[in-house]
Amino acid sequence: MTVLVLVAAVLALLLGGAGAAFAHAGLSGSDPADGSVLKAEPQHVTLTFTESVSFSDDSLRVLSPANERVNPRPAQHADGKENTARVELSGKLPQGTYTVAWRVVSADGHPISGAFVFSIGRPSETAAVVATGSPDDTAVGRLYGVLRHIAYSGLALLVGAATFVLVCWPTAGAIRPVRRLLTVGWVALTASTVALLLLRGPYETAGSVTSAFDLAQLGRAVTTRSGGALMARLVLLAVAAVLLRRWARRFDRADDGAPPPELGARVRQVGALLAVALAVTWAFAEHAAAGIQVVLAMPVAVLHLLAMGVWLGGLITLLLLLRRGPAGQGVPASAIARFSRLAFRAVAVLVGTGVYQSWRQVGSWEALSTTSYGRTLVVKVAVVVLVLWVASYSRRWTARLVHEASPARKAVRVRAAERVRVAQTVGAPTAPAGQDRDTAPDAPAGDGPSEKAAPPASEADTYRRGLRRMVTVEAVLGVVVLVITTMLTGTQPSRAAGEKVAAASAQDSGVKVLTVPFDMGTANHQGTVQITLAPGRVGENTVEAVVFTADGGLASVPELRLTLTQEELGIGPLDAKLKNQKGYWAAYDLRLPMPGEWTLNITVRTTDIDQVTVRETVRITPVPR
Repeated sequence: MTVLVLVAAVLALLLGGAGAAFAHAGLSGSDPADGSVLKAEPQHVTLTFTESVSFSDDSLRVLSPANERVNPRPAQHADGKENTARVELSGKLPQGTYTVAWRVVSADGHPISGAFVFSIGRPSETAAVVATGSPDDTAVGRLYGVLRHIAYSGLALLVGAATFVLVCWPTAGAIRPVRRLLTVGWVALTASTVALLLLRGPYETAGSVTSAFDLAQLGRAVTTRSGGALMARLVLLAVAAVLLRRWARRFDRADDGAPPPELGARVRQVGALLAVALAVTWAFAEHAAAGIQVVLAMPVAVLHLLAMGVWLGGLITLLLLLRRGPAGQGVPASAIARFSRLAFRAVAVLVGTGVYQSWRQVGSWEALSTTSYGRTLVVKVAVVVLVLWVASYSRRWTARLVHEASPARKAVRVRAAERVRVAQTVGAPTAPAGQDRDTAPDAPAGDGPSEKAAPPASEADTYRRGLRRMVTVEAVLGVVVLVITTMLTGTQPSRAAGEKVAAASAQDSGVKVLTVPFDMGTANHQGTVQITLAPGRVGENTVEAVVFTADGGLASVPELRLTLTQEELGIGPLDAKLKNQKGYWAAYDLRLPMPGEWTLNITVRTTDIDQVTVRETVRITPVPR
């Protein structure tokens, strides 16, 4: 029943708190830029990301206005840079708006996707339409998220139960509930790992659930970082199964009358190595593998996972023994004391490694309230504080139970029992059984000197009941912490979100594109002028201007003038000195001395006597440091 309650709690938290996961990397720039209008067709399209990415053959698609693919070959890294993706385009491309749809996998194993457009010659009325939803808002994405929760739960049960047997109470290895718990942990971790490996390909490529059995896709998934980590985990689980079976046979022989097996230092070392190796398969393909200080973040992530397993899995093991242990064989107070000390150290490691991981992933105090990762982390910290408060009561009950079972306390109970004696009579009838001269007449039978039980034994039962209640509450809260931790591993870290926003801002400041309509008062003299200002910062800038007719076609005008004024500081007007470049107007040496909002005065002369001046504003940013 306890296991069912815990599983129900996990499922309730999964269904109630499930949300779209975000990836670590983000798109920081593209060439051509989003929304740009090019005079000539480009030879390739290049995307730049904040972190290293991997991609499949169909990760980048460039679609023409007629929704036809114009990149015949798959994407490659540009100039050997792992954070780029580039595709070559076909030879002759017609004018119009092109759509670039992309879906890549970041270094921490999460897919990201998006789309943008650029135009050649002039924008077209139609463009290809692609899906822009969350990569995890699919059947495969949601199923993949649930399986990740199950995998973390299986790791906690397997590591925690094995640690309790190896460190706290070796005899527990022969108790059926503990052996079932080890089996449940191994099966949950193995089954979820196999399912994650099958779904890895569809998860990365946004495929269907049925495509999980596509051998070609599975073969490609195995060669990725995440797929390789899952394969290594399966190999380690196979080794763990052999060792668990061997140890189970030794305990079975003990049930047949043989002495209990001794779990020496070598067994403990092998178990520790297996646990560390399993934790590495997570750290190798999660947030620790990307971002800053990867060399330090990897071992910290391993310690964090192991501490979580030792504490939470050990708690559930102790809870099962306290509630469902074999009749007449309670958990020794010494074993409870050893686990109490071990759990205290595990929680200390959890707090220490958690502080470092929080600093690494959040980056600032402000991000705690402004990002999804930060808000989820605040909830986790609150639950951890509650867990520590409950754990303090568990330690108090443990201390009382250990004190009750201490040799000095036993000696006191023995002396108290010796003071109860049967009166010896000479030549008189023997006192009735269960009664003596010093005992009250209404004393119940069975409380006489022939019974060795002492009243203080009920205090130990009281302490065990109190400990059982506190361990139950602590285990349930631990499950909550585990679920929140799993959600954090699938959420974009705040530091990465900040880098993505900064990169997006840098991209925006790199090119300023303004589209200004103008009207000469007659139907034939209506159109727009597009001004492109790069990099849009203080210093030297390039200005390009293109005039479009009312139907979107290129217009040839005899003159185009542009001046810029910083009205707040009284600077200008500065003449851009645009020159006709046979189809567009340009200047390549416009210097802007100050940041802030500048006013653009654009004069368009369409005939010798017809002209119009329109105004627009643009914000010039300072040079980044």
